[in-house]
Amino acid sequence: MEITVNQQNYQVADVCTMQHLITDVLNTPSDGIAVAVNQSIISKTAWANHLLYPGDQIIIIKATQGG
Repeated sequence: MEITVNQQNYQVADVCTMQHLITDVLNTPSDGIAVAVNQSIISKTAWANHLLYPGDQIIIIKATQGG
């Protein structure tokens, strides 16, 4: 199925959780990021059980330090 992450399209398995997307597809460390699917925040505790669906629009924001 096709999903969009930060305005870039990705092909993922038909059954894909948010955790799988972040760790296996995007190879992104899960520390210090926030995730929204279709403009709804998904808490980190829900990533393992949150299933993605075709056409989902995902935004991943990485926290940075600075002043």
